[in-house]
Amino acid sequence: MPTVASVTRRPAADEHAPYYARYIGHVPDGDIVRTLESQLPQTVALFSGLTDEQANFRYAPGKWSVKESLGHVIDGERVFSYRALVAARGDSVSLPGFEQDDYVVTGNSDARSLASLVAEFEAVRRSSIALFDSLSGEAWDRRVVASGNPVSARALAWIIAGHELHHRQILREKYLGQG
Repeated sequence: MPTVASVTRRPAADEHAPYYARYIGHVPDGDIVRTLESQLPQTVALFSGLTDEQANFRYAPGKWSVKESLGHVIDGERVFSYRALVAARGDSVSLPGFEQDDYVVTGNSDARSLASLVAEFEAVRRSSIALFDSLSGEAWDRRVVASGNPVSARALAWIIAGHELHHRQILREKYLGQG
């Protein structure tokens, strides 16, 4: 079980590449596992409130559709959770990066129903929560090299939460005009 300090301490700057500070900055202070839990119904409600027609919308040529954006959030969470697992287990392997645009192109999200993507997001998030909820205090501090940069299991939990918040904000502002 994680210690209170493990799940509430924000990642230090040396626990992740500078790029990820923008995601981590979106996340409120507190227990990151509870944050991941509280995001689940909020994100499900946001996407479930859309029709498949609305979910095919692109706010500009060449931009992802709503479905593709959700597919991207799912893929990102899977990749970040795997990285967290590798770090937490103390594996010394160096993990490759992933090219988000290539994943979106081959992800086939637009051919799926929005309901199926929402259900997949729920399953992936529940899996992430179970992983992070199971980590010992020491596991949160362990690091792996991913995309050429060291990253801790702790930072990856915060990155997952912040990445989702980032894309929810884009959805509201660019797709739903709630900005």
